[in-house]
Amino acid sequence: MNSRVSIKEAKQEVINTVRAYLKKDETGAYEIPPERQRPILLMGPPGIGKTAIMEQVARECGISLISYTITHHTRQSAIGLPYISQKEYGGKEQAVTEYTMSEIVASVYDQIEASGIREGILFLDEINCVSETLAPTMLQFLQYKMFGNHKVPEGFLIVTAGNPPQYNKSVRDFDIVTLDRVKRIDIEEDFPAFKEYAYQAGIHGAILSYLEIRKKDFYSVKTQIDGRQFVTARGWEDLSRILKVYEELGIEVTERLCVQYLQDPEIAAAFASYYELYSKYRTLYRIPEILEGTIPEESTALREAPFDEKLSILGLLIDSLNQEFQEYAQDRAVQERVLEELLHVRAALRGEIPDVDVDGTNGARYIITGRRLFCEEEIERRRRARMLDRAGERIERKVCLRLGAMEKILTLEGNGKAKHDFMLLKSSFDESEKKRKEKIEKADRHLTNSFRFLSATFGEGQEIVLFLSELTAGYYSLKFVNECGNDAYYRYNRLLLLKDRREALQQEALQLLEI
Repeated sequence: MNSRVSIKEAKQEVINTVRAYLKKDETGAYEIPPERQRPILLMGPPGIGKTAIMEQVARECGISLISYTITHHTRQSAIGLPYISQKEYGGKEQAVTEYTMSEIVASVYDQIEASGIREGILFLDEINCVSETLAPTMLQFLQYKMFGNHKVPEGFLIVTAGNPPQYNKSVRDFDIVTLDRVKRIDIEEDFPAFKEYAYQAGIHGAILSYLEIRKKDFYSVKTQIDGRQFVTARGWEDLSRILKVYEELGIEVTERLCVQYLQDPEIAAAFASYYELYSKYRTLYRIPEILEGTIPEESTALREAPFDEKLSILGLLIDSLNQEFQEYAQDRAVQERVLEELLHVRAALRGEIPDVDVDGTNGARYIITGRRLFCEEEIERRRRARMLDRAGERIERKVCLRLGAMEKILTLEGNGKAKHDFMLLKSSFDESEKKRKEKIEKADRHLTNSFRFLSATFGEGQEIVLFLSELTAGYYSLKFVNECGNDAYYRYNRLLLLKDRREALQQEALQLLEI
């Protein structure tokens, strides 16, 4: 049995451990005493997302995260600086060497004070690559959760990560005594797990289509005469970000750019060539027109096209639709948050909660301003605690912008009367909701037209099966269909299920005839 797990499985293991370690009994004490809570050791290749999953775990569990790359630290910053103190032993005063608090332990206390959250994860990366002078300190830390004389506060779990020796010449082996005090999880690179994450993270469609064709290029480490050549999940994700920005700025994407992120010249060249074709297909097959219901004449040639060209077209459609589905999810989250704020304003204006200044002057504007300031402070607090991802921060900042726009409306049109001013806020909200529904109708139409195009071009072949599978696997596409519905999606899903069932029955019948 393979003891290695995917990054997705490792994430769930860490979540389970967090829940177990932070469970308390009826007296408020931890069920597993802190001294018996083994530090987690994530061991796996570089660049597969070990740090990223720790951020996700912290957000999903509602706890803080403090992370360090331990190789950036010296012995002094890890255990503190020595100083001389005076103590009395046997009636005589003696000079004793003590240590200031470790920078790392101090940062945990700073985080607790800044965020108000007393439970979290202390994550130390590259734990097995520390310098010779720091190695004994790391062993003490793993065994006793201490740096020098200072313990990590109760409620904070220890998670560490390291790379196997084949990826790093500086790796140190842990002895059995240390390994017997940690909870080790060995991770391996896994494209299906990355793909699931990639849909939610909005990884560029060209990258996903390319890796679907050449899965072996997802993760690669080679040792050549002139050094190591490698491609990691981190490299693909960072390349995705720069590709999107280059496209927005109209800057040409070259092989030279790709090799800066995919540090294997052969893979970088292959992807650069594919990206060029992918971009040409977008123009040739006029994807925006397909989404609006037109079936270009050029699409008839697709029936005889190579499979990778067909896969590229599917990728282009999925990529365009996913942008709309992701925007739908974001718009809905923002609108729900703004509604919460409006309900707060209404309750305050009615005197149900204490939030209005004493004489009620400019009450609604006063409350909205207060809520905007509170939201801005919450963003900073949650960011410090690493409890807010990029998408979540974007949503909260959009809420702040909406509250700011409402402040302006009240400044220009408000008269200080509760009913009048609240109706101004409600009108602003209703206008945003109207625009949101128009965007939902547009996304629904584009999804339906994609099915029409694929059906007219390929019939009910493997292309439409792949398209449906990708939609079902995507986080935002599935969210959109589940919450908004789409007749074409349901119809083709039923047809394919029936088709699969017919084929299964035919196979069963043939097997019976053979008997």
